Amino acid sequence: MRKLISFVLVSSCLLTVKAQNDIDVLLAAGIEDAQRFANDYLAPGTNGLVYSMNANWFNSAKVKPLGGFEISLIGSASLINDDHKTFTLNTADYNNMQFVSGPAIQDVASVLGENDPSIFVEVEFDDPIFGSQSVQLELPQGIGEQSANLLPTATLQGAVGLGSGIELKARYVPKLENEDVSLSMYGAGLQLEFTQWLPADKLWPVALSGLVAYNHIDGSYDLTGSSGIEGENQRLENNTNTWLFQLITSTKLPVFNLYGGLGYITGNSETDLLGNYRIRSGALTSETITDPFSVSSEVSSLRGTVGAKLKLGFFRLNAEYHISEYDAFSVGVNFGFR
Repeated sequence: MRKLISFVLVSSCLLTVKAQNDIDVLLAAGIEDAQRFANDYLAPGTNGLVYSMNANWFNSAKVKPLGGFEISLIGSASLINDDHKTFTLNTADYNNMQFVSGPAIQDVASVLGENDPSIFVEVEFDDPIFGSQSVQLELPQGIGEQSANLLPTATLQGAVGLGSGIELKARYVPKLENEDVSLSMYGAGLQLEFTQWLPADKLWPVALSGLVAYNHIDGSYDLTGSSGIEGENQRLENNTNTWLFQLITSTKLPVFNLYGGLGYITGNSETDLLGNYRIRSGALTSETITDPFSVSSEVSSLRGTVGAKLKLGFFRLNAEYHISEYDAFSVGVNFGFR
């Protein structure tokens, strides 16, 4: 499954890993079966990416004054739990696929896990000449121990104060290419400090604000040169969109501050398997499938955040931890004025 694993990890951390098998080989079981498997297989990876890419949108509830700005280099990672490494495959839900050995319901590796030992399925298909035929396939492996139980992301972020308790944020990753993989990301956020709108706001020991932020990722992987099936223009394309709604509170000390808050993350990720795939039915016949399927996953979850920030002149350093469906942590190196 070298291509899909590379795609998911490059989308999240710009790494390429090797594994066995190609998920497009499961097209031999039919589009419906391949799509069902791909949806369950990929969802833990794309969902984990949503949580990782939404870390470190803020490091204080105190917004910058008019003209104040901050440039940040941010590294984040979602934590992969054992529950994210497998999914339950029930062959009763499939039309043409059975396990070679063992019960009809088994836990198999997601894109974040690993089958140890390997798991094989028997796929049935109709040959127009020889009738009903079958072939054994190994289920795709995931990244397993190669992930170190992390799904990392990195981004460059800027923030500027607009006055009246308003701060505008933007984050950006220019289009990056690694062999057959390309990735780009952008996002924007608006933070409003409520305590600035209250009487005697300078007397308040803490600041309170709200944040709304949007993130978007585009990724693609050219499969033509490495696909396990003959064809043309074979590729994976992914787009992920997320929204974060966050309440934030923090202390207002000159050097060291604590911050935290409660937020809500929602988002979806869509992955399309595109191009032409010639599926052989026996030795003499084949069928060409164009743009076989699309799969998607959605995230909707509360998130709690705790963090700390150190400010030394124009240099700032912050670290934070998020508790949610996928816990995540993040570190930011920040350079700012005011």
